[in-house]
Amino acid sequence: MTSLKSVLLQATVLLTLGSLASSARAGDVKGKVTASGLRSPENIAVYIDSIPGKTFPPPAQQAAMDQHHLAFVPHVLVVLKGTTVDFKNEDPVGHNVYWPAINHNRKLAHNMGTWPQGISKPFTFNDLGDVPLLCNVHPEMSGYIIVVPTPYFALTDKDGSFTIKDVPPGKYTLKTWSEQAKPVTQAVTVGAGAATVNLTVKR
Repeated sequence: MTSLKSVLLQATVLLTLGSLASSARAGDVKGKVTASGLRSPENIAVYIDSIPGKTFPPPAQQAAMDQHHLAFVPHVLVVLKGTTVDFKNEDPVGHNVYWPAINHNRKLAHNMGTWPQGISKPFTFNDLGDVPLLCNVHPEMSGYIIVVPTPYFALTDKDGSFTIKDVPPGKYTLKTWSEQAKPVTQAVTVGAGAATVNLTVKR
């Protein structure tokens, strides 16, 4: 009898925990960005802004910014604050990587130097904001790293669509960054299902 009660109690606990987990299940933030006055809605960063009382450890795996065919690849890379980015040179020529500022703060400018094909150099980004990447050897090259405060971010595709996955239920502020458009903010509430958001950015 005691054994039966124990089994029933365990089953009840598991059902209760399952119910609680279901009610707190993460959802996705899906949407589309319309770009007014821009050539394309692609490569616009969409992310959830700082969450009061929440901090996020940086990922153990490094992100990668390649230099390939005389271009930064990807053109825009979004990373969580504290992420280490590995800068690779895949071209048969020397490349230089530097940024004149982070979030328009010139005191955070940095030059990583110049290195040949097959070599990579890491850098850890602990300051929030946009990092415009340039190359002293090839002035036509440009790219961006966007350092954000939460791991909930996405980049728009060619038609402006985006999906931010696995966002815990709650109320948040959604922000955008674009190479050419002004940033916009919008409130979003995330439940167990998908939240749909439509944003418009302007030059």
